[in-house]
Amino acid sequence: MIHDLLLILMFSLFQGAAPASGSNEIPERIATSLQEGSALLLEVQEGSGGSEWPYEGVYRVRSSPGDPKALVRGRSAIPIGYRVGGTGICAQAMFQAPGYADHPERVEAVGKAIDFVCLSITDPRMSADDYEGGYDVRGWGYIYGLRMLLAAHKGGVVSESRATKVDETIRWFINALDTIEIPRIGGWNYARQGEADQSSPTSPFMTAPALIALFDARAQGFDVDPEMVDRALDGLKRCVAPDGYVAYSAGRQTADNPGQIPGAIGRMVSAESALFLAGRSDQTRLSGAVEDFFEHWRELEKRRKKNGTHDPPYGVAPYYFFYGFNCCSEAIELLPESERESARKRLHDILFKVRETDGSWNDRVFKRSRAFGTAMTMNALQKQWLPAPVGWPKSTVKKVTPDVAPDPDPAESSP
Repeated sequence: MIHDLLLILMFSLFQGAAPASGSNEIPERIATSLQEGSALLLEVQEGSGGSEWPYEGVYRVRSSPGDPKALVRGRSAIPIGYRVGGTGICAQAMFQAPGYADHPERVEAVGKAIDFVCLSITDPRMSADDYEGGYDVRGWGYIYGLRMLLAAHKGGVVSESRATKVDETIRWFINALDTIEIPRIGGWNYARQGEADQSSPTSPFMTAPALIALFDARAQGFDVDPEMVDRALDGLKRCVAPDGYVAYSAGRQTADNPGQIPGAIGRMVSAESALFLAGRSDQTRLSGAVEDFFEHWRELEKRRKKNGTHDPPYGVAPYYFFYGFNCCSEAIELLPESERESARKRLHDILFKVRETDGSWNDRVFKRSRAFGTAMTMNALQKQWLPAPVGWPKSTVKKVTPDVAPDPDPAESSP
């Protein structure tokens, strides 16, 4: 194992920026887990040319001749959006980990992942122009492919030979999100009620991480339509009730629903973070969302590694477990500095409590999905040593627009 001091030095040199806050010293337990997580990701990279970390869920699509055989079961295949999104999440976890640049095999693995994500925009199933609405997960590929490339761009990870293609792909993802935004309502939803040109409720699960990526893109000098962002912020704000509850999806202002808060905690920390960065929330609401997350996280644990999706009483699906923890870690770094350290410790203690015996993290019944769970956890564990998240200029903020769509069907569920 590399000595802790070397890990710290490698990390600070690689990041090229001051940490978000707190000490530069990475505790041994976290430093070791990041190295072990990187080794696991390297071991399980697969797909086309060994360049992917596909996310696996119950939702699949009809396979095509170009799909890697390992990702096909019968006549169905893992959707390209899950392949791109999962690859982006895992690659980012690996290159942000300390000591990355000292491992040529990891550098090569990330390079292949970047190539795959950039090449994915030529796949017809990723086309924004051909998007038809309904249940479609290509948007996950846009969001997490974009987030990874932006982090790589900012962190100096992109080789000179890839720079132009990465720049083009970042712009492509931004334009793709612009193209598939929900008409009139704003934001994004992978389970649209109707066709692409019809209004539909906003999904906070998609809209919050998309907004945070777009904030970062603008800060790095990429062109982002402020009106698209404002519409998405309007849509996200409608999902948030006065008591902090965040709806699974919403087209009109959400009412208080205190009985369902335990099932909404992942959405709450995610939504409040994005809104806070845009000046549409405040420290009280953000702190409240983080505290609710810690109070009710065991409701997520009850569904982790279980079959089924949105089971009662809260409709929590297993695959939002590590999503929620990663979003909570993001929210923690936006808290007042005096509150951060204790919240970080609480989060870290829970994550190590649910670690698998093989050193991975997994919230699904699929062995393949441990790459996603491990990468999400790696990102959560090292958040305080990464560059601080950037906000959206308050000068563009508008008031929430009037209600323009009916409430979603409360029975709606998705895999």
